[in-house]
Amino acid sequence: MHLCYIDEAGNGQTLDPARPDAPPVLVVGGFTVPRSQLKDLTWDFLEVKKHYRPQLRKAEQLSEVIQHEIKGSDVRKNLRAGNHQWRRAAMELLASLLDMLERHDARLLARVWVKEEGLAFDESGVYPASVGSLTETFQAQLAHEHSRGMMVLDSRTKVKNAPNVHCVTTRKYRTGGDSLRGVIESPVFGHSDTHTLLQVADLVVSSLLFPIACHTYMSDVTWNVHCDDAYQPLREQFGVRLKKLQFRYQDVGRKWRGGIVVSDRRTQQSSSLMFGPNKAAALPLIPGQAGTAGDGVPLLP
Repeated sequence: MHLCYIDEAGNGQTLDPARPDAPPVLVVGGFTVPRSQLKDLTWDFLEVKKHYRPQLRKAEQLSEVIQHEIKGSDVRKNLRAGNHQWRRAAMELLASLLDMLERHDARLLARVWVKEEGLAFDESGVYPASVGSLTETFQAQLAHEHSRGMMVLDSRTKVKNAPNVHCVTTRKYRTGGDSLRGVIESPVFGHSDTHTLLQVADLVVSSLLFPIACHTYMSDVTWNVHCDDAYQPLREQFGVRLKKLQFRYQDVGRKWRGGIVVSDRRTQQSSSLMFGPNKAAALPLIPGQAGTAGDGVPLLP
């Protein structure tokens, strides 16, 4: 069995100079992990939190460590506005994150939507479409692994949650057969302070994919706070590792699908730019080798 954890970074705000903090992209994504690796991945992540938040080493209850979150938005802030020590700690935290995912056979999947300046962005349509697409990728992985699985989405509000799973539910129970038979139930919702691995999904999406996409596809939008050159090292240092962590598959027409997919209606640039400057087509992927995170220093509380 496999589990899939999904979070998002960004929202439906219109990209406009009057709103310099409006997210230039929306990312919906996360990772999958074999059930056999679930507990070890969780314990490794708790140790990473203790390393980068030393105050947690003195916690009297395990729940304190579980509930304490290192938010991706804080990591981005350290990269943009922190001193050398904070930037170094942020990069080492992200290296540790990728080490964990590689070590425990995780696979990345995401939809990245690049906004067009001044045009309304239909989050209510894009988000469910993203969940539907990610479910297809998850189903393809489950079929490849001869496995079953379940998806856990970061909970928003009931009004926002419900439409995001209807597309999956109807596909599972419509007349003509279940096209998502490996996914044993429609996606369920969790809170990051109770589902620890949703915190990992947040870091993947918010502190890696979101800033890399902002810098890669929107670097000319200099008035937006999220389009910062401070994010350039993320792609340079982690792009190849992110590429290798994807799950990609070929459909019936032999076209490659899945992994981290970018919809760039603004400049029509390739998804492969997320992983480096070359525009070579994505290749079949295998697990990457674990890297080293370095000694590290604590992040800001």
